[in-house]
Order: sequence, then structure tokens, then C-alpha cells
Amino acid sequence: MFMRSERLFLRPGWPEDWAELHALIDDEAVVRNLARAPWPYAPEDAKAFVGAQHGGRHPQLFVTLPGAHGSRLIGCVGLFDDRGEAQLGYWIARAHWGRGYATEAVRSLLSLARTLGHRRVMACHFVDNPASGRVMEKTGFRPTGEIRLGRSAARLQPAATVVHAIDLVPPVDCDGPEDGGFEPMRRAA
Repeated sequence: MFMRSERLFLRPGWPEDWAELHALIDDEAVVRNLARAPWPYAPEDAKAFVGAQHGGRHPQLFVTLPGAHGSRLIGCVGLFDDRGEAQLGYWIARAHWGRGYATEAVRSLLSLARTLGHRRVMACHFVDNPASGRVMEKTGFRPTGEIRLGRSAARLQPAATVVHAIDLVPPVDCDGPEDGGFEPMRRAA
């Protein structure tokens, strides 16, 4: 799957991406806010990630920034199955924080999630990472009121996470009852 947003290009990872991935995510400030990444993040971890299958209803896409000399990897966004629920995960390399890239990438992924048939997506952020909470808020997630203990390999102890959810509106089926107003035209013909 490939997606283009206003400034970003989202794409699957390729085996040759491992070194660039490793250089960006091998940062404790990034990994401490991720629930699924190992720490320390070794080259073998990057090779395993780009070599894994990340498709179907739970895609993992690299976030790249197109430029005059090609696209540079700046992060990752994806969905994974957490006990039968679609869970959002994302990260942006520290050099690219504060520019709205995470918000843009998450919005793109949510449109894909809707197309893939997801009706609800969950997301969590560590309490001491309010920037991630702002990304969730800007993309339509709402706190559920639940606080869970979350784990990160880069943290010594479990830490509180705020649980968020978004209910996705199903895409309009042009052949179904919500056909965008075309039914009267069909009857008139």
C-alpha cells in the first residue's frame, strides 16, 4: 500500500531501508514512548522489522518526506491487532518533531483504516508524553477515561498510559442506500 498526503509519502518498508530505520529509531527518547520496539534497538531489529509481513488489515507504513533528491524516512505509522481491536502505533524521528508530520501521517492511516473495514481504532500514550496525546486529539481520537499501565523496553518500570479511541464512519457505498443522492437520478431515467 502506498499513500500520499499533503507533504508525506507513506509506503511499505523494503529490505534496503534497515540502515536508515536503525539510524532514526535507535534513540531512547523515541523508543521510550513505544510499546512494541525493543531497547536497545539493534541492526538486527531493523532488519527483522523491514523483513516482516505488514499488510492485510494491519499495515505498517514508513513515513517518508519527499524532496528534490528522493524521499527520506522520518518515521512509521501502522495498525496492529491488540486482543481483537485495531491499535494505532506511530513514531517520528526526533529531528522531525514539532512539524505536524505525526498528525498528517495518522490522518492518512485513519482514512486507510476506514477503507480496510475498521470501525474503531484504539491508541494509547504515556502520561509523560502529552505531545502524542495532542496528535491523537487533532486526529479525532477521544480519551476513553481508562488509564492502563503500559510497558516500553526503554523504561525501567511500567508507566501510566491514557487510552483513546476513535469510531470511524464507514465509507459511502455508491451502490448502497447511502449513495450520495444518486437514487432519485436512477428513478428518473
